[in-house]
Amino acid sequence: MGRVVVVGAGVLGLSCAVRLLEAGHRVDVLARDLPRETTSAVAAAIWYPYRAWPEDRVLGWCTTTYAAFADLAADPRSGVRMQVGTEVVASRGSRPWWAAAVPDLRETLEVPAGYDGGWSFTAPVVEMPVYLAWLAARVLELGGSVTRLNLQALPAAGAGGADAVVDCAGIGAKHLAADPSVHPVQGQVVLVEQVGLARWWLDPGTAGSPTYVVPRSRDVVVGGTDVEGEWSRTPSPEVASAILRRALRLVPELAGAEVLGHKVGLRPGRPEVRLERVGDVVHCYGHGGAGVTLSWGCADEVAGLLA
Repeated sequence: MGRVVVVGAGVLGLSCAVRLLEAGHRVDVLARDLPRETTSAVAAAIWYPYRAWPEDRVLGWCTTTYAAFADLAADPRSGVRMQVGTEVVASRGSRPWWAAAVPDLRETLEVPAGYDGGWSFTAPVVEMPVYLAWLAARVLELGGSVTRLNLQALPAAGAGGADAVVDCAGIGAKHLAADPSVHPVQGQVVLVEQVGLARWWLDPGTAGSPTYVVPRSRDVVVGGTDVEGEWSRTPSPEVASAILRRALRLVPELAGAEVLGHKVGLRPGRPEVRLERVGDVVHCYGHGGAGVTLSWGCADEVAGLLA
């Protein structure tokens, strides 16, 4: 097995590094932003294939990832747990296109006022600060490395360097892979105190921004927005207020909850996820709002391409 350089230390980069190390490669992760500084760290990180295409490949990746997270949930150190919740809908219709990935999906009428129904199921919920630290520790435990380095281009594979490069640069792939189709989809969330919530709620917002309430051990992530083409990482107080108003419609118990913080991340938007090998480079980016949801499925495919 050879030496592989993985560019990017978000959830995709670290997951790929783990699978490559498990396969026997020597792996070094290089990234401008360390794991807790990446867009992945901002994610509410509930398993849900949001803003990622094409559906046929995404279904395979998210099915594999669901199973991997179900296994990881047995380890409390991972920050992963399986949690029941509900996706609400304005009008009932056919089953979601991703239904085959979820073992216990069922239709429900137990939804807040103003919604026609919904889908309840058990989903992996990933507490990202904990999980990213766990992933990085797993990379080191397997003999890999994670190094901060502001790259101006993808490293060259060949003599004196890596045998292969895996490009998990996320939004950075716009520059590093010279891909003009990559664009930011800004997402803002509000962190509020944990008020005893035990289940998640999601309104995918077919006519606007998504609204979600995802409880974690010490706080609740409330979102969100999806602003195409916006590069700013500065939270907007007006947007935060609008997010909280929408969330109260889903979960009235949030009324009066103390606000703990605000965060903004830039999802790596693209018409389709790019996962392909070109010579000695494997590109793996453009996962939109589903980086966590597709992470292990994509990591398995990357490892297969370099087998």
